[in-house]
Amino acid sequence: MSYIKFDKNQLVNLEYSLRREMIRSNRAGSYASSTIINCNTRKYHGMLVTPQPGIDLENHVLLSSLDETIIQQDAEFNLGIRKYQGGTYNPKGHKYVRDFSAMEVPQLLYRVGGVILSKEMIFSSSEDRIIIRYTLVEANSGTRIRLRPFLAFRNIHALSKENIFADKKYEKVDGGIRMKLYHGYTDLFMQISKQNEYTHAPDWYYNIEYQEEMDRGYAYLEDLLVPGFFEFDIKPGESVCFSAGISAIAPAAIKKLYTAELKRRIPRNTFENCLVNSAQQFIVKRGSQTDMLAGFPWFGRGGRDTFISLPGLTLANGDVKTCKAVIDTMIKELDGPLFPNTRSGGKTEYTSVDTPLWFFWTLQQYTLKTGRLKEIWKEYGSSIKQILDGFREGTAFHIHMESNGLIYAGMPGMALTWMDAMVFGKPVTPRVGLVVEVNALWYNAIMFSLELARKAGDIDFVDRWTGIAGQIPQAFLETFWNEDKGYLSDYVDGEYIDWSVRPNMVFATSLPYSPVSEEIRKKVLSKIKQELLTPRGLRTLTPVSAAYKGIYFGDETQRDQAYHQGTVWPWLFGHFAEGYLRIHGKSGLSFIKGYYEEFSQTVTEHGVGTISEIYDGDPPHTPRGAISQASSVAEILRVDELIKEYEEGE
Repeated sequence: MSYIKFDKNQLVNLEYSLRREMIRSNRAGSYASSTIINCNTRKYHGMLVTPQPGIDLENHVLLSSLDETIIQQDAEFNLGIRKYQGGTYNPKGHKYVRDFSAMEVPQLLYRVGGVILSKEMIFSSSEDRIIIRYTLVEANSGTRIRLRPFLAFRNIHALSKENIFADKKYEKVDGGIRMKLYHGYTDLFMQISKQNEYTHAPDWYYNIEYQEEMDRGYAYLEDLLVPGFFEFDIKPGESVCFSAGISAIAPAAIKKLYTAELKRRIPRNTFENCLVNSAQQFIVKRGSQTDMLAGFPWFGRGGRDTFISLPGLTLANGDVKTCKAVIDTMIKELDGPLFPNTRSGGKTEYTSVDTPLWFFWTLQQYTLKTGRLKEIWKEYGSSIKQILDGFREGTAFHIHMESNGLIYAGMPGMALTWMDAMVFGKPVTPRVGLVVEVNALWYNAIMFSLELARKAGDIDFVDRWTGIAGQIPQAFLETFWNEDKGYLSDYVDGEYIDWSVRPNMVFATSLPYSPVSEEIRKKVLSKIKQELLTPRGLRTLTPVSAAYKGIYFGDETQRDQAYHQGTVWPWLFGHFAEGYLRIHGKSGLSFIKGYYEEFSQTVTEHGVGTISEIYDGDPPHTPRGAISQASSVAEILRVDELIKEYEEGE
């Protein structure tokens, strides 16, 4: 029985089914995504979304959707569903849906009179291709299927509108056709595994409405081109496959490819297997480069997200090779002491103070798995020195080491930490100065580097950094700790001390090298547990604060104002769990396991089979943001690994 399953009553309830979305991707960064009833509610949804190097380096929606019509005795039943301007749904094919499950692949079961039709979708792991397998389970008379493709050919962040430039011509290929609406795009090949008839009748469908974009305050109406339709007969027990890809395939090979892909899939029959499947979807390999996407459907690569997520996505699953490949890809882009934090299309930005410090943590986790301390220093020692020396001597954005060994970073108008939301050109949480997690990460980075250097016999490095490391704990304590308050301040800038109760102090409890005592760590975790911990992760601000925003909703400005002002982030729970278990050991297992098990509910709430980017700070902690986030999946996988380690007594 499938771990992920929805019944008829849930599926026909649009309030329920349209809030649940699927994402399937491949190692090239392409994907297919829609709601569980295949009604697109976002501009990011599509059946074939793939990079277009002839235009830019971003993803583009080629095939937006595919409508199926069952034809029996001259009666037609359209299984598609689409929303138009004004809230009108046409057709209303969801009324025929009887069951949804997702074991190896998503499967929808339709019933129309005496017809039962199964629809299964698989996205190729090795090429930009989606294959849909239709199986006629039952039929009481001759049955014919019509497929009508809806084409977009546009960037995922844009919307298509009727225009005179779209090339409506097509070319016949084996089992189907190929089309290319605009110059610079790859061809789109639409083919069927059995003999079929294609009728060319190009027509625009106007003002298709995307509810999620409307709710997010963006443009939400799109026109899509339907070039024509395919028709074929199907017999009870027969399976027919439809393929949409950027290269041709022999019709006879479509079913074979589907079967081969199916054998590679890990069944989504447990919560852990859902996360393992999801983890693989963020890894992208292009030539010699191995990157990690921050989330689906709209995020590209983020340096900070990469290093925060990499151990959970790879090492927690025993994939040491991919972890190293991503690290090596990132190392090539190190500029002075800074890593690129964001890269979208051809634009790269180096605007993060903590990304280089998260690199040390990732390398630390890699070292714990491999035990290759000498080799790692030999391979990465020069990069380690480059970063530490750059921070010590000073670099962009006033990032520099103070005389007490702590790191100062930031300048007006810049947001250099992970709390980087901007509204009207200004940071929502400015955090300029001595930042608590930056300095916790800095101390851990130096101590880990000294560990490697001592093992490798690099005496000069040890002599240069031992004194600095020795003075940081006292400076950290004097700067951030207040005994009466019982927690760490968020940041300090000169005489100003920000005592907002935020989760950033958790890293002083979770990192392998902590600048504070066990007693202080206990008090910090107690404060976090009391005011920030929820069943979906840690709030970014205590509800006690006047600045707290418990609901993440509205236009871009409203959402950005709430992004780090109370919104819950699942990835932070990983570090809370690690800090808690470091203090309480096995006696803390039942508490952490209880929260881990709460996360199992998330895989049917929003992004089906995965974990969302963020959740509301207020109960019931509604899922928000990207439907599948690398850091969320990674850290919950890492929590599972931590639980197993403590259970085994390691």
